[in-house]
Amino acid sequence: MADAYGATFAAGWRLRFRIGIVLTLALAFTAGAVFAQPAPEAESPRIVQALFPPDNSYTVYLIWPVGIDRVGLPRIEVRRPKGAAILQIDPGIDTPSLPPISELRVRRASRFAKHTEWQPLYGERKSYPDAFRGMLLQLAPRRGTLPVLEIELRAYNEGLAWRLLFPQGEVASSIRVNAETTAYTFPEGATAWSTNRAQAEYQRVPVEKIQEGCERPLTLEFPDGGFGALAEAGLDDFARMKFSPAPAADGKPRIRAVLDSASELPVPSAMPWRVLLLGNSAGQLLERNYLLLNLNEVSKIADPSWIKPGKVMREVTLSTKGGKALVDFAAEHRIQYIEYDAGWYGHEYDDKQDARTVTPDPDRTSKVPNWGGLQLQEVIDYARSKGVGVILYVNRRHLERQLDELLPLYKSWGVAGLKFGFVNVGSQQCTRWLHDAVRKAADHQLMVDIHDEYRPTGLSRTWPNLMTQEGILGNEAMPDATHNVTLPFTRGLAGAGDYTICYYTPRIRTTHPHQLALAVIMYSPWQFVFWYDRPSDFENEPEMKFFEQLPTVWDDTRVVKGEIGKYISIARRKGNEWWLATANNTEARTLEVPLGFLDAKLRYVVDLYEEPGAHNTRAKMSPRTKVAVSSCLLESREPLRLSLPASGGHAAVFRPVTADASGLPQPCGQLGRGR
Repeated sequence: MADAYGATFAAGWRLRFRIGIVLTLALAFTAGAVFAQPAPEAESPRIVQALFPPDNSYTVYLIWPVGIDRVGLPRIEVRRPKGAAILQIDPGIDTPSLPPISELRVRRASRFAKHTEWQPLYGERKSYPDAFRGMLLQLAPRRGTLPVLEIELRAYNEGLAWRLLFPQGEVASSIRVNAETTAYTFPEGATAWSTNRAQAEYQRVPVEKIQEGCERPLTLEFPDGGFGALAEAGLDDFARMKFSPAPAADGKPRIRAVLDSASELPVPSAMPWRVLLLGNSAGQLLERNYLLLNLNEVSKIADPSWIKPGKVMREVTLSTKGGKALVDFAAEHRIQYIEYDAGWYGHEYDDKQDARTVTPDPDRTSKVPNWGGLQLQEVIDYARSKGVGVILYVNRRHLERQLDELLPLYKSWGVAGLKFGFVNVGSQQCTRWLHDAVRKAADHQLMVDIHDEYRPTGLSRTWPNLMTQEGILGNEAMPDATHNVTLPFTRGLAGAGDYTICYYTPRIRTTHPHQLALAVIMYSPWQFVFWYDRPSDFENEPEMKFFEQLPTVWDDTRVVKGEIGKYISIARRKGNEWWLATANNTEARTLEVPLGFLDAKLRYVVDLYEEPGAHNTRAKMSPRTKVAVSSCLLESREPLRLSLPASGGHAAVFRPVTADASGLPQPCGQLGRGR
């Protein structure tokens, strides 16, 4: 239901400026009233309009140079209350399809609002708020009557979104966008976490020092201590946006948007959303990452009952025997899917291979003792009898050539979904093909995981069969713990990330409690676990219970505590259970983790998965993995006190108990300090 603001302006709002009049006021609208607010500081008079989010936590000013009318696209300035501008945006595109944008003038400005919430099929929360105040500016040639360009802005509590639209006008039947020329100007001292590849580590740098082709989301820290992130949402049939440094503006640092290719659009249509996510802390950015989903269309899958999140384990022998053994392991330990990775139909880089056939790569199978062959259909049928789904990896070389044949074939085999490998990304052509492939997969009731450089912009709201994607330097590459506690605040803002969590392999660079925590911290509806492991690696470790009970989608998410690149403590709820996970970087530290997320009216039994120490010498623990596993009755809400080693971690599961429950464990005492 729209708020009073929306009710006042639901029918639209118009404002025209008389020739020769210069306004140096911002028009602010709240609760149906109109009042004047001082415009941002200016060396000369300017035309200014203002837009506020529902909670009035920041102000968006639209500014035009002084003149006889509002000509061209406005500068967008974002300010916190009583503070200096934290960002200045000069939107623009290079297009031969329209008259010069600098000569277009605003013909109409309308305001609107929305206040609702929606429930995703799955997610990091059971429901997401979707509330904003918006404005639409329509621009037309001086002698034209119909608009040829529009800019839509939405001020959410979570941040600002804007996009350019191309209405059905008098100028063109299609639009070619050669480049985006949008520039972003920051206050001095702003910093950013930069990487120019989707699967790479991040570096904290002054914002003007970001790499060429810097990835989005681009997480920012402003000089006033607030945080933000520049992102893209609603990318469907258009070129990907990234960022590059730009010359300073009046001594202030500046970056610019860059597209991976030109794009052709029909009329009417719109460019993807550009987004400024805002938060008082880095953790609040992660809590608000649903804003990107809000900016996508609602689900187009009428009956999504076949879409099932779950844990996934990779099959590495490419054999019938190995596949059935993994199915048995998965069924016993509540792993919902197994995946046959690269090689099951031949060498994935050989264009001559046929993904319609089961012809395992001899380079891989020759390394498997007593291989024995692969009867894939037999494994799929066996898995179905055990309640386990089978996912198949297919390299983009074969998808691009055979997609329309493969999808109905795999559906007939009983395959649950596909993992797209080494996809091409960036250009409009690559984006269109990839998203069309996701849509076609939905037509055949096949779920999808996209690897490698692809990053999400919210498409899984529209096509929820897109379960996850890589676009992340995952655990298979063995990054250090500092990288692990940077990702949630950077890549995690974009949405689900297929982190390929490892466990038994001796190559991991963290403790095993840290690895357990990652399974909660890294959100992925298809959560790959035990990436380099086989069933034979399992030695009845007591912490296996953690993986068995682990959900992959959640009803609530709270970032309890965290600093980018230092540590994170995140609490996620499924039903009445809370899963609390803490991961540390490469420096030992002591933390106090508040438990305010727990229901004060309930008692909880807590299952602890800890680093070994003097306080948990009676806990169950495997000498190989060194995870101290115990349970106790939580009697207080004192903060959880953790002494974490370098690259360490901690996990806890809080389960509510009834007043008449029996057989409860001993009281916890002071968690983390002994019982």
